[in-house]
Amino acid sequence: MLSNDGFLCVFPLCSCLSCVVSIPPVFNAVYNSDDNVFVGAPTGSGKTICAEFAILRMLLHNAEGRCVYITPMEALAEQKFQDILNKKVVLLTGETSTDLKLLGKGDIIVSTPDKWDILSRRWKQRKNVQNVSLFIVDETHLIGGENGPVLEVICSRMRYISSQIERPIRIVALSSSLSNAKDVAHWLGCNTTATFNFHPNVRPVPLELHIQPVYHAIMKHSPSKPAVVFVPSRRQTRLTAIDIPPSAPLTFLHCTEKDLAPFLAKINDATLKETLANGVGYLHEGLSATERRIVEQLFNSGAVQVVVSSRSLCWGINISAHLVIVMDTQYYNGKIHAYVDYPIYDVLQMVGKANRPMLDDEGRCVIMCQGSKKDFFKKFLYEPLPVESHLDHCLHDHFNAEIVTKTVENKQDAVDYLTWTFLYRRMTQNPNYYNLQGMSHRHLSDHLSELVEHTLHDLEQSKCISIEDEMDVAPLNLGMIAAYYYINYTTIELFSMSLNAKTKIRGLIEIISNAAEYNNIPIRHHEDSLLRQLAQKVPHKLNNPKFNDPHVKTNLLLQSHLSRMQLSAELQSDTEEILSKAVRLIQACVDVLSSNGWLSPALAAMELAQMVTQAMWSKDSYLKQLPFFTSEHIKRCQDKGVESIFDIMEMGRRERLCCSSQTLRWPTWLASLTATPTSSCRTRWPRRITSRVAVQCWSRFSWRERRRSPDPSSHLSSHRVKLDFVAPAMGVHNYTLYFMSDAYMGCDQEYKFSADVKEADSEGDIFWLKPPDGDVSVVAAGGEESRLLGVPGHTVDVLVVSSGHLSSEREHGLLWVSRLVFHEHSHCIVPAGGGQRAYSFQILTVRSSLQEASRSPDGSNAKLQTVEMHVVASKLAEARYFPQGDQATFLTVRWCPS
Repeated sequence: MLSNDGFLCVFPLCSCLSCVVSIPPVFNAVYNSDDNVFVGAPTGSGKTICAEFAILRMLLHNAEGRCVYITPMEALAEQKFQDILNKKVVLLTGETSTDLKLLGKGDIIVSTPDKWDILSRRWKQRKNVQNVSLFIVDETHLIGGENGPVLEVICSRMRYISSQIERPIRIVALSSSLSNAKDVAHWLGCNTTATFNFHPNVRPVPLELHIQPVYHAIMKHSPSKPAVVFVPSRRQTRLTAIDIPPSAPLTFLHCTEKDLAPFLAKINDATLKETLANGVGYLHEGLSATERRIVEQLFNSGAVQVVVSSRSLCWGINISAHLVIVMDTQYYNGKIHAYVDYPIYDVLQMVGKANRPMLDDEGRCVIMCQGSKKDFFKKFLYEPLPVESHLDHCLHDHFNAEIVTKTVENKQDAVDYLTWTFLYRRMTQNPNYYNLQGMSHRHLSDHLSELVEHTLHDLEQSKCISIEDEMDVAPLNLGMIAAYYYINYTTIELFSMSLNAKTKIRGLIEIISNAAEYNNIPIRHHEDSLLRQLAQKVPHKLNNPKFNDPHVKTNLLLQSHLSRMQLSAELQSDTEEILSKAVRLIQACVDVLSSNGWLSPALAAMELAQMVTQAMWSKDSYLKQLPFFTSEHIKRCQDKGVESIFDIMEMGRRERLCCSSQTLRWPTWLASLTATPTSSCRTRWPRRITSRVAVQCWSRFSWRERRRSPDPSSHLSSHRVKLDFVAPAMGVHNYTLYFMSDAYMGCDQEYKFSADVKEADSEGDIFWLKPPDGDVSVVAAGGEESRLLGVPGHTVDVLVVSSGHLSSEREHGLLWVSRLVFHEHSHCIVPAGGGQRAYSFQILTVRSSLQEASRSPDGSNAKLQTVEMHVVASKLAEARYFPQGDQATFLTVRWCPS
């Protein structure tokens, strides 16, 4: 099978004999070709090995290739691939700056759909995204689930990227068995010879299914073999684990107490210690990573026979058993305050855990459900599932992102964008599901156009985009902020409408808590009493709170986090989910506030980011930020007159040890401000120009991921930031430059400087901004004859800006125009395209300090006219402006011989 001995060492032949990849056509499609492949098979059939073989082929034929592995199970994917042939495996974090670095150095990138969506949206500017060779999508059938639209979008985008860069990106899709697998495969570009969809009965280990209440199911079906029990909630995991052991408590324990003792010593949960001593463990999201790892290790080694797991962990546990018991098939949904059925995908995942190919001849599953549900589960557990797209309900944010990146620039582009999606494939196959009036191309076109119209209208109402001439679309500031921070368009609309110049910390917490990102924070049964108690303890009381509202819960848990309150395991897990989104929501608030010029609330929002990172209020002692510092340590420091981090830095080593036995590490920031004028900046005529300078350095700080240096006084790194801004009106202007950390409190700094703007001399003046590195800019400053800049009495001059530096000499050469700011009512020549010998240019009238089309000098509308110029020489001899009636037109460009 494998021609590479190194690969045989990684994947022994025996591991492949009982999985779908052992079927010759599947193996040839995955390992012996570069075609896109779709493999649909039941959970536990070895689909992951198909992905591994695809990676091996990439490494064999393209050692520098990059693979992206999309999976809903981060921990399992990272564990599976971390040791492949010494290749670097990285797991995306959701922090853009960090992920860009990881993408650059990783050979195999493991990501969830939303994190890859964040990174791949700006694929045109990110070469490492374009350089992906292999794109593996695990659990593709989840495209029909709650987060399916994001999965659909990133798959469609990767196919679109491949078509634009004219280089194949191989897609390998792994899924449960589907009844409409051909549609999914066709959408992903898989031909019929590379599409494999196996019946649910095709399993490495045959499954015996019992759909009936079973008393003592473990003793009946698996008296001595491992068993996994899935229950609806975290609370029930503990109760069930306590109740399972029979009168003989050591029945399920298959090791000595002496052997078990070292593992129990590492566990903090007293109840878990007790149940493990009886041979029964339990898993839920509230356990620490160490406790989960120990329970899985004891179960997989056979030391304990039974593990009870919460429903939501079925995707994230790395265990398999002879028997799986699903206790109840309903759970409480706090969002609608009712009991609802498990998603069928979750049930399939649970059933798939009854799979030990090399140890058992068969697996068994007991599902405890209502009698009316028996036929339902028999049908969908033994027959392929259909999958449909839900993208039409979640288009707004994806359209907004594509408009910001200019993939979609008009309504027709939006319709074309939809043709890349699975939604487009299924509309004609199942028109009733998507509310189509017919199956003809006309009906499909009308439905897509209506969908685009409604979506873009909603985005326009939210002030995320503008629609011009009822066709062209352009991003607005709010839309760009929403796309950059990966937040919902309704959230950015909420921020825009709620934030104002008087917003304080309390208001910021309320606004952020009401973000759409927190709509799905779970509300558990009888949890309102706990939230009511929290509401009495938090500093900022709520007015008439509804404790079954997820946004109220978010507000309370945010305040509890800042107050460092002790919470139950369930609430602590919810808090972690809230915090994972809170920082980027705060950062979006900072941008919205800065865009409006509101300094005080912007500083308050930055301070809130520090508070959330450090889990403390601004009124608390700054010493609380130090790791391992308790109230006792802070009291010792305060008794010695130490109030801040800087006071500790000034203390001697012996004095520090008196305050804390822990070694204190703290980053020292040295900031300097240098203003270097490149030339005199003057204005000839009085004008009002509003300018604002904002610097944001959002970095990922963590005490666990800090740089270490053998020399505590050594210099680790330095970073230079350059600021460019439009000069204000004449006179002396005083500015304040703020240096704000997004993570540490008490280290913010501010510097004051002034700018002196004087009257222009006879040479005229030009305001300019630094172009991107490598670009060259030109502006023709002209006299009354040329009128190129509308400065009367001066001849034509060409100023060259190359890589951000204004040249001292003045040339008559034709160069590119890029990011310049001109006089009011002036004109500039800008390139509009062209080839090797011919260039197309436009004349543009500038209204104020922004480069945009406006009115001509006489007040009439300026006309943008494109002209063709053939390059016959390298020198520009003359450029003239001729008025024609009341329209400004650019007519003549002459060239002199070289």
